[in-house]
Amino acid sequence: MRHNLLFLCAFACALAAPAPAMADEAAKAEALAAVGTPYRRGGETPQRGFDCSGLVYHVFLAAHGITLPRRVAGQRHAGRAVRVEELEPGDLLFYNTRHRPYSHVGIYIGGGRFVHAPRPGARVRIEAIGKRYWRSRFDGARRVEPSA
Repeated sequence: MRHNLLFLCAFACALAAPAPAMADEAAKAEALAAVGTPYRRGGETPQRGFDCSGLVYHVFLAAHGITLPRRVAGQRHAGRAVRVEELEPGDLLFYNTRHRPYSHVGIYIGGGRFVHAPRPGARVRIEAIGKRYWRSRFDGARRVEPSA
């Protein structure tokens, strides 16, 4: 009898708890598919190459049909803010890489890693968010949730 009560209580508590955020696996897959694509200023397609905000623009358009602002300045207001402890694949990560806040963006893929288009002469790649370089330049994260 006591076992049944404990089970029912645990079951009721689980139903009452808010559902965890669902990772954006489609955005993660699109971001990973872009790894190796050359950086190109103003680029927003795999054929033409990507800059950082062009990569984000492409990923959300391809994964969900969502048209985000094309530049980092607009993308920094998309979706809702999330704390680092709440990061899920598909979240946008913003960095200060040009001595000004929100000058770079990447896409979190889980496991403490993100995909981004770093700079001219480089290719889209995966980085660890825990590296001192990225930790010291972190400006915030946002979650763009596709419509159900």
